[in-house]
Amino acid sequence: MSMMDKLKERINTLRLEAESAQDKADEAQSRVKVLEQDLLSKEQEITSLNHKNTLLEEEVERLEKQLAEAKAAAEDGAAHGTANESLTRKISQLEEELEVADKNLRETTEKLRITDVKAEQNERKVSSLEVDCDSWEKKYEEMSAKYNEAKAELDEINKQLESF
Repeated sequence: MSMMDKLKERINTLRLEAESAQDKADEAQSRVKVLEQDLLSKEQEITSLNHKNTLLEEEVERLEKQLAEAKAAAEDGAAHGTANESLTRKISQLEEELEVADKNLRETTEKLRITDVKAEQNERKVSSLEVDCDSWEKKYEEMSAKYNEAKAELDEINKQLESF
């Protein structure tokens, strides 16, 4: 096998390695984009859940205030039987609403915690993929440089062979 054939084979090998490295870099870049989109979605969900959490906390405070008012009114109206029954029903109703609001608050808080954990995991994945992408891009640049060097060497040998 001549030196020319060896150089051509080496150039083809380098070209294939460079193309493979570029393909892997492109794949890593697309995975980074998907994870970044997922991260954005999770951050939006966190914002939404935080807002819902705030609204539920305000609702709980409002209901607790109404409950306290109803209890106070019930105590004041103990002498009035029908008013007392009405207030007792209202207290029961407010206590039920408060339990539902507390349950919603706990569920929303749990969803927020889970989403926050997932967002952190996705941030770590994005960081890892960015490092991988940078590594593949560096390998691609090195392979391209080797390819260009080998091609220049081949061109030089071709010129020398043609001058004979």
